[in-house]
Amino acid sequence: MDIRALEAVAKSVRSLTIDAIQKANSGHPGLPMGAAELGAYLYGVAMRYDPSDPAWIDRDRFVLSAGHGSMFLYSLLHMAGFDLSLDDIKAFRQVGSKCPGHPEYGVTPGVETTTGPLGQGLANAVGMAIAERMLAARFNRPQHAIIDHYTYVLAGDGCLMEGVAAEAASLAGHLGLGKLIVYYDSNRITIDGSTDIAFSEDVGRRFEAYGWQVFRGSMYNFQELAALTKQAQAETARPTLIILDSIIGKGAPTKQGTHGVHGAPLGEEEARRAKEALGIPLDTPFWVSPEAYEFFARRRRELQSARQAWNDRYAAWRLAEPSLTEEFDRWLEGRPAAELDLPSFKPSEKIATRNASGKCLAAVAAAWPNLVGGSADLTSPNVTQLPAADGKPVVFSRDTPSGRYIHFGVREHGMAAIANGMALHGGLRTFVATFLVFADYLRPALRLSALMRLPVIYVLTHDSIYIGEDGPTHQPVETLASLRAIPNVSVLRPADAEETAVAWRLAMERKGGPTVLVLTRQNLPVLEKADPDWPYTMALGAYVVDNPTRPPEVTLVATGSEVSLALEAKARILEVHPNLAVRVVSMPDRSAFLSAPEPVRQVILSPEAKVFVAEAGVAQGWERIAPPSHILSIERFGESGPGEKVAEHLGFTSQAFAELVLRALG
Repeated sequence: MDIRALEAVAKSVRSLTIDAIQKANSGHPGLPMGAAELGAYLYGVAMRYDPSDPAWIDRDRFVLSAGHGSMFLYSLLHMAGFDLSLDDIKAFRQVGSKCPGHPEYGVTPGVETTTGPLGQGLANAVGMAIAERMLAARFNRPQHAIIDHYTYVLAGDGCLMEGVAAEAASLAGHLGLGKLIVYYDSNRITIDGSTDIAFSEDVGRRFEAYGWQVFRGSMYNFQELAALTKQAQAETARPTLIILDSIIGKGAPTKQGTHGVHGAPLGEEEARRAKEALGIPLDTPFWVSPEAYEFFARRRRELQSARQAWNDRYAAWRLAEPSLTEEFDRWLEGRPAAELDLPSFKPSEKIATRNASGKCLAAVAAAWPNLVGGSADLTSPNVTQLPAADGKPVVFSRDTPSGRYIHFGVREHGMAAIANGMALHGGLRTFVATFLVFADYLRPALRLSALMRLPVIYVLTHDSIYIGEDGPTHQPVETLASLRAIPNVSVLRPADAEETAVAWRLAMERKGGPTVLVLTRQNLPVLEKADPDWPYTMALGAYVVDNPTRPPEVTLVATGSEVSLALEAKARILEVHPNLAVRVVSMPDRSAFLSAPEPVRQVILSPEAKVFVAEAGVAQGWERIAPPSHILSIERFGESGPGEKVAEHLGFTSQAFAELVLRALG
């Protein structure tokens, strides 16, 4: 280990950090200056990666969970030889830069996940470690190990205060993820000041209770970093937390060790004095030590040799395991192993869409053996059991790593963030499940699914006031509106079992973002559909379920269980106005419909018709489809009681919808 060269790398991290943040007049110098030695060690010694191929499947992963310290990562990626130039770093935090304020997946080569919301990165890393173990169990053979890498994390005090990190760390300990190594930058400073004001727990003992191996050391002793990391790598049955005592902003003469260096530039005078103390030339902005560049040039040759050794193993594996080779290629490319054979349903058959979804999930799992996921302790209510296949274990655990169903426990937030990590790793499609109302517990991770364009599938059941007796705590009235408000989230609320099957197909076809499937507990009839091409029209967001014999004067729009309600309301309306032309439209994906071309929207709604909407939730957003006075909605929390009685109590019935229409017609 070339300690002198590693010291030059650490000094260069501090140099680039000072200048990039000072130039942008924005940023967080504290972490990169305080943890520079760890970065030098990880990228310079411990990690195996290939700067020329950042997506190499068997690379070690590094996650900067404390994403505000992004200059830590950008500095190292630049020196290590990733496609990140000094000019890119000079554009830190500017519009269109490869170096945004917090690391963003897909923007910067070498960034494994979007971090910034604290704790999310650590939870993503748990997902990456799960994915590594799953893929290794499936594809490695005694003579050829093609999946064999570590997941490293740098987390700070803030990450370890966040609940999502606690949820994920607890599950990681339970699963015994030995290839997960977390370094805790224990500088005892947050934005408000010393952590003593709010955080006095013994983090090490907490993680030991989770089932982790815990070590303690100094951020600034390279030999100790190496020794602790080797011990962590040798442990196969437990993840490891390495608590490193550090000084935030190390090298800033008057600000190091204080909260003043956490999230603001040093200022010209402090920057000058820091450079003098560190031995950084004052006349060379964005200085990088020539020794650091030379060190990483040598390092890249070592990494290329390691990559070539893997390439040789991989080639031998492909020659020895042709059937596994075909499967591995499919998994990496996201292709199904067989044609998707979704179940069919009989007209007028009554089935809850959650139950229909369970049948569809079995079909999807048969076509995509790399579909993995689970539920937050609601497997039976969510109907997300996976059938056994070929005698292989279904449940993923420390003893059955080839399983594909994960019991996440009551950890909705951690579950979703872990699913993001599995999706980011590559080779797997992921789904998670809970009740719709508990989307509030996982929303931050869902938002990141959307931001990173990850095709995670969210199965959210028990979708309305009709779940009844559980009462307002479990009856989501505002949740659909809040999910639809997140950009790049496809929210599908199918009206019956047939729509549910199409929704699953659309979810599996979607590559650029998450899909939310919103499903009922109560039984719904399978509807007769006027549009003969409805499975294809549905992809546009809406289609005609019931049509009059002439152009409609009234169009009733609904989603989910309310499509049946709208059909009942139509019958009531025709009792009063038998000659009225009334159309019923199912709109399972409102966002897709609003994004469809105007001619499509006009054909479905009919430009001459008065449009009315019914949905068992708040009206927010439906004003883009119908006037507020034409919307039957629920603008209050629900009640506890049998579902139909609750609906009557709240005035949400087919009779109420019919009366709303009749009043508007005069």
